[in-house]
Amino acid sequence: MEKGKYEVPLERSDYLQLTRHPESCTEEEFPAWLERHASDRLAVDLFSGAGGLSSGVEQAGWTVATAVDFDERALETHAGNFPGLSLRMDLGDPGERDRLVGLLTNAKIDLIAGGPPCQPFSRAGRSKIRDLVLNHKRDPRDRRKELWQAYLDVVTRVRPRAVLMENVPDMGLGDDFAVVRIIEEKLETLGYATQVRLVDAWHYGVPQHRKRLILLARNDVERFDWSPKRDKHVSLRDAIGDLPGLDVIARERVGARTLPYQDGQELSEFAAQMRRGADPKVVYDHMTRRVRPDDWEIFSYHMDSSTLYSDIPKKLRRYRADNFTDKYKRLDWQDRSRSITAHIAKDGYWYIHPREPRTLTVREAARVQTFPDRFRFAGTRSDAFRQIGNAVPPLLGKEAAMAVLPVAGVRAPQGGLQPHWRVVRDDLTAWADKARKGEEWYQFPGDEMLSTQAAVMAVLSGSKMKPMQLRELMELTRGRKAVTQRLYGALIKKAPTPGVAAKIARLLPLVGDRYAWQPSKSHAVPERIGLRPAEERLYSLLVGDQDLLLVTQGAIRVAARLNNSDADRTNRLSDGRVNLVRVVGASDGPLRMAALRVIGSTLCTARNPYCAQCPLRKHCAGKPEGEDLFHHAGEAGVSTAH
Repeated sequence: MEKGKYEVPLERSDYLQLTRHPESCTEEEFPAWLERHASDRLAVDLFSGAGGLSSGVEQAGWTVATAVDFDERALETHAGNFPGLSLRMDLGDPGERDRLVGLLTNAKIDLIAGGPPCQPFSRAGRSKIRDLVLNHKRDPRDRRKELWQAYLDVVTRVRPRAVLMENVPDMGLGDDFAVVRIIEEKLETLGYATQVRLVDAWHYGVPQHRKRLILLARNDVERFDWSPKRDKHVSLRDAIGDLPGLDVIARERVGARTLPYQDGQELSEFAAQMRRGADPKVVYDHMTRRVRPDDWEIFSYHMDSSTLYSDIPKKLRRYRADNFTDKYKRLDWQDRSRSITAHIAKDGYWYIHPREPRTLTVREAARVQTFPDRFRFAGTRSDAFRQIGNAVPPLLGKEAAMAVLPVAGVRAPQGGLQPHWRVVRDDLTAWADKARKGEEWYQFPGDEMLSTQAAVMAVLSGSKMKPMQLRELMELTRGRKAVTQRLYGALIKKAPTPGVAAKIARLLPLVGDRYAWQPSKSHAVPERIGLRPAEERLYSLLVGDQDLLLVTQGAIRVAARLNNSDADRTNRLSDGRVNLVRVVGASDGPLRMAALRVIGSTLCTARNPYCAQCPLRKHCAGKPEGEDLFHHAGEAGVSTAH
């Protein structure tokens, strides 16, 4: 038999052809299907894949009327496991979306769920994309890579009661939550209240380390009731320990499509849940690839869950230990699995069985993803692995879906909701707009904030000055389109301390160079005067050419108090940023971000905040323990250059 590059026989598994679900239908049959299911609570799953999210939505009480994807194998799987219409469609094509919306015209869709691919995009394109989305325009360019816009287009036209979007955390963390903020704002303009969460799937019964971003929306009531997080994880022993052991010899096939299941054994709560509805005598798809003889030796005699690749005997290594520190990963019976991804279809060595010298089987990977044992996957073994790795864990999907269940006796108000966070943002915008027209204009992006003023503010950031001292320095720059020799000299002369003068001296490389300060050259200023990353972000925010988050301690503190959260002290870079996103929003985001920076450094201080002067005091839900929220003093703060 021919061998591949891994020195094992090239073995393609058989192809599993699934019988369609008894209540599956075609496009032609869909109107009649809708009539039969008129009393059901209906959902649509966009970018459905094999149906992990569909399974979770179904467990939460919906019937999936339509699932849409472009992957033929995944749709075969969906049609074999779910009722309704499993539709192969390229949602990046506006004509195809028109067709889908037409099919749903006579359906009462309660929920649209899905996990659209979300590529973070450059900050330079955010303003245009935001305008296209919020004003429901079509971009003349092909944006197939930005399929979240297709998802949002369908939501806009179908108008379900609730929306559920799932994605990787990088959808938010990768580009300052720009995509998330645009989606939230668009949904709010349609009358939806929204919620964004970063979740660890293991808190909801999924036996793996898997962080996901969940965006929820609903137009009936501003409430999202999640189940309490579980403190105890489901271990791999609990998840897969009941499945039959495999007689693993390097030169023999590993597992099979159908194996006898030893009924009557004591099951964990999780395993019993996975076995519910399955054939009690049989386990399906308990099969994996063979491994090389040398790997079989490593797995058998030289590896436990703590072993690094560099710990393996040199004679058995075939990769550089410095480059491949985690090339192999043996899983631990007592712990969770690492996140199952589509990569498992190509290489299962990140998922070595806790006890046996082999990688996880299709059924074990499905269990770790929380697919029940009755769920089958169409196609070859590799097809199944890929579908499982791409899926949303059904139990995570169920928990998210349950947070948007209808509330008995509550109907969506005409015109939708006026979401709380939209009111907060409107109040913050009004205050910031008024403030930038006053004597602290230099704290905000606006008509008076050119690269000259932004650069001076950036080099002064972090200086310990009184507000009046900073104001006097910035007034010298007002209306100036370049840092001339005269302006530079005036700034140095006015500097209150030698340290402040030293900061101003950093402008010297561009002093007198009027060309460098032109608006078209503003992007080059930070590099030419050597701004540090935090200073460069402040410069970019103030000059108005980037929509970004400034994750400063003060801004995170304001957002945490508005959210009644302790994320400013515990999870600044994850939950703290989510809190910040709710306040910043998309349109006018730079102005609100600048306002939060000012409020956090001058009013919303860590101790003894000046709440009587805070424009957001009526929205504040949290305060420092034992502190007087309405502290009064003289001029707030000691510096606004932070």
